[in-house]
Amino acid sequence: MINKGIVAIVGSPNVGKSTIFNRMVGERHAIVDDEAGITRDRLYGTAEWLGNKFSVIDTGGIEIKNTTFQAEIRAQAEIAINEADVVVFVADGKLGVTNDDRAVARILNRSKKKVILAVNKIDGGANIADAQEFYSLGLGHPMVVSGAHGIGIGDLMNEIIAHLPDREEVKEEEKIVFSVIGRPNVGKSSLVNAILNQERVIVSNVSGTTRDSIDTSFKRGDRDYVVIDTAGLKKRGKIYESIDKYSAIRALKAIERSEIVVLVIDGGEGITDQDKHVIQYACDLHKAIIICVNKWDLVNKSTNTMSDYTKIIRDEYKFLDYAPVIFLSALKKQRLDTLFDALEKVHEAYYTRIQTSILNEVLQDAQIMNQAPDFNGGRLKIFFGSQVDTAPPCIVLFVNNPDFMHFSYKRYIDNRLRETFNFEGTPINIQTRMKKGKER
Repeated sequence: MINKGIVAIVGSPNVGKSTIFNRMVGERHAIVDDEAGITRDRLYGTAEWLGNKFSVIDTGGIEIKNTTFQAEIRAQAEIAINEADVVVFVADGKLGVTNDDRAVARILNRSKKKVILAVNKIDGGANIADAQEFYSLGLGHPMVVSGAHGIGIGDLMNEIIAHLPDREEVKEEEKIVFSVIGRPNVGKSSLVNAILNQERVIVSNVSGTTRDSIDTSFKRGDRDYVVIDTAGLKKRGKIYESIDKYSAIRALKAIERSEIVVLVIDGGEGITDQDKHVIQYACDLHKAIIICVNKWDLVNKSTNTMSDYTKIIRDEYKFLDYAPVIFLSALKKQRLDTLFDALEKVHEAYYTRIQTSILNEVLQDAQIMNQAPDFNGGRLKIFFGSQVDTAPPCIVLFVNNPDFMHFSYKRYIDNRLRETFNFEGTPINIQTRMKKGKER
């Protein structure tokens, strides 16, 4: 399923943005509280409606307490609407139109993006008339919703997907498109400069210098590449400045456009919690991943330094044991070949397609060697499997009952596939379907 774009939810504090966000993504992801300003950092999730999948961004409340905050509001609103494909502007139907609403609406009115006005907290028919005053914002017809009770959310989702861009899935297997991500000041821009051998992007020791995503096409040997340099991402809870908050949206779009994500880690500082938060973006979008330890020239080395460092990474990133780990120095332009070797291998794995007969031999042998455990009232039996897609590889297992699949056995099948085939650096999307009738 194609991710069709990004939807940003904006509005004043305590109007119910996070409640609507939770309804859209189908889980209690954002913290919901009656206290204004609970959502200080940026939250994102994936929504699916009528076969359409899109990313949803929940943002902190925008308000004006005095003239000092006017510039900040303008920066937040303009960055949000510029980077999102659709903006959902949430207002409080019980409060009516506020000065904060008017301030944000003036900015939205000047934009060319589709803005959907959702008047929240209208829980009964008697209050629908209260939404009429929101026509004064000049944002078109106000949609009446109740995030708390789910009223009108379906209509809101219909309106959103009607205005998302139509994106055809184009897989350019001959061109490697990769993004460079990581927390601020780990050397992402320096790495891009070293790759391009020119000062294509600004390099600075000040965290967060790269505020936008920059796409650059280049050729190395006979291979065409596109590298996407992204803004540095800060740890959740520290994404509170107007620019930093929405640089995450830009990074998310960059990751979405890429096939392979190169996570850059500062070799001198080691792994931090911020690194784990950053890579989660790529994991959620099922991208191929390479872990790149930069500034390796600054590390005091011994015989086993590289292997010891790799073991630490494996221990910290147990969910990324399939991602190759490379070591280089962008500043010194040392070991850059290891990056391109990894890109070639991972790209090939990302587009690997397995012959059905060979795949089923591996699945049969896996079941003979290790039978599935009893789970949910039964034991899983895999009748046969078929690969239905690549980028990433998607394998459908036809089974007696999908509910019998324990996560540990799914992990076991994943490992057996990796032992047999080249899946280095790429996730494997394993799905289960019930086999019925004569087919069974």
